[in-house]
Amino acid sequence: MSIHSDEFNTLAELYKNFSDPTRLKIIYELSKEDLCVQEIAERLRMSQSAISHQLRVLRNVRLVKFVKEGKMVRYSLDDEHVRDILQIGVDHVKHTR
Repeated sequence: MSIHSDEFNTLAELYKNFSDPTRLKIIYELSKEDLCVQEIAERLRMSQSAISHQLRVLRNVRLVKFVKEGKMVRYSLDDEHVRDILQIGVDHVKHTR
């Protein structure tokens, strides 16, 4: 593995976003299926504005993306790497128990 010194900051920012429990829950829900803000809010029992804020953060670091379907906006994981990072973390946590 090779990583350039300037990539450490980007990598740290990526992992920082995985350190927030709400963002992890959103990523987990989106790993199962694409969802709109309302659906995520209902599943996590949070306000739509709180979910929208977290999705904006996750979009900014390219962990999630969205597609407009008419008036509805559906969110999904940005790519398979996000699902892989989540799964590796889950596997590690379960292995260390």
